[in-house]
Amino acid sequence: MKFRYTTKGRAALTTVTIATGLVLTVAGCGGGGDDEKSSNTASSSAPPSDNGNDDKQESQGSATDSVLAEVKGDNLALKITSAARDEGGFVTVEGTVTNNGDRSWVAADWRGDERELANNGGSVAGASLIDQEGKKRYLVLRDTEGRCLCTRFTGALVQGETTEWFAQFPAPPDSTTKVDFQVGSMPPASVELSQGE
Repeated sequence: MKFRYTTKGRAALTTVTIATGLVLTVAGCGGGGDDEKSSNTASSSAPPSDNGNDDKQESQGSATDSVLAEVKGDNLALKITSAARDEGGFVTVEGTVTNNGDRSWVAADWRGDERELANNGGSVAGASLIDQEGKKRYLVLRDTEGRCLCTRFTGALVQGETTEWFAQFPAPPDSTTKVDFQVGSMPPASVELSQGE
């Protein structure tokens, strides 16, 4: 008798579990029609575009507006889009590099001359910030194994291609508001330091 009641109890419990699972599945799948309707409304209210490049042009336009400095040399165009102090006592510099040459570019001369930096490969490891007023030069930060806290490029930058980069440096004193960014054989680029968030 006990065995019979236990079997019925397990069967009832299994039935309740399956029914609950089905109800939750149906509830989770329902209601999706409103999201599609609102996204269709939003897209239909936007004016139609002639080509698919409008989004790219807008993002390129906004990136161009925030360029702090631009220098050219060795068939390269270097742009700095941000140079911000961070709470950790360092400065993060970000930007883009464009290959305007007629062949691929590898950032070998940007990695620096120090033996420790050779393991970084093509990178921004050889960059520095120069504080003209304080007469100090700040090198890219590194971890305990000599890896730079910067972009390490993978492969070559082909003709006409643009890629983003970043490098982190020790922060100059708070009184220093302007520094020169230098990397490889590129001319120095003067930038104003901003306070990070």
